[in-house]
Amino acid sequence: MKTLSHLLILLVCLQNHTFGQVTYFADILGKGFKQATIVQQPDYEGSVTCTIIRKQTPEKSDKAVLYVHGFNDYFFQEEMAERFIKEGYNFYAIDLRKYGRSWLSSQKINNVRDLSEYYPDLDTALALIKSEGSDKVLLSGHSLGGLIVSLYADARGGKELFDAVLLNSPLFSLNIKSGLKKTALPLIVKRAEKHPDTSIDLGLNPLYGESLHKDAHGEWAYSLGYKPHIAPPVNYGWVRAVTLAQEKVTQGLQINKPVLVLHAAKSIEEKKWSDIMFTGDAILDVAAVDTQARNIIGQYSIQAVQGGMHDLILSKKPVRDDVYSTIFNWAKRTVR
Repeated sequence: MKTLSHLLILLVCLQNHTFGQVTYFADILGKGFKQATIVQQPDYEGSVTCTIIRKQTPEKSDKAVLYVHGFNDYFFQEEMAERFIKEGYNFYAIDLRKYGRSWLSSQKINNVRDLSEYYPDLDTALALIKSEGSDKVLLSGHSLGGLIVSLYADARGGKELFDAVLLNSPLFSLNIKSGLKKTALPLIVKRAEKHPDTSIDLGLNPLYGESLHKDAHGEWAYSLGYKPHIAPPVNYGWVRAVTLAQEKVTQGLQINKPVLVLHAAKSIEEKKWSDIMFTGDAILDVAAVDTQARNIIGQYSIQAVQGGMHDLILSKKPVRDDVYSTIFNWAKRTVR
């Protein structure tokens, strides 16, 4: 019955798109990564695509992971992919519409008015993963991707094409001053109803990007065109979409599959560069993330990672080794 349900959902997803047979091409990462562009239904900005990136295990496997990136982000984490492949997972990632490989010149990068706009991207990716032979799927999201994945898991209750959910520092709370949350934020959310395209700078600290990129203080190579140190301004519509999504988390999300929530042990607020940037989350209020995560209705586990950065799998090597150990020990019990 479960297999039949998956097949029916797959057929519906495929019928809602015009791509027919998916064709993969060499990805910008090389090293055996492939990508496929999926044309989605147009929206208020016109044409829309998402991009699925894939690297499969050397030997046939019926397990897979789908990774969903965060805000001002795209998939570039080769080490993460190789770790999952070593554990027997076919690796898939998605560059969501209006991000990274999927951004079109006719679009404002990162633009969204409701996080449910991303659901067709996830539906398509998960259906494709099933069609390519992976019966057991771990759905993983980082930061904004973690928030999207959480709401998606709630919305797809009873029709899940995944078996467990991994949240890496999910964006359950914007890290802004409480005064602004009580005054400016409600005004922006209200004005967004009629003026969603009004632009606003979130004022995110560029030091976080500098702590990651190899040409600054970090160890990772990625495109600063897709993931700049200073995030592009967002629209009021984005603020409203994220705020309303976080309110849904507060009200409680019913997630029928096991959930692992990982976050850094502490938040940091550095104004100038120091190695403290390597020791905590420079983006989120981790205490608020922990509190919000407890509003999940279902089987969940929450763990604070000592020395973890915002993207835990980009932390210093000893820390991320511990993160991977935690993930795979949990996955052995839940993705089977």
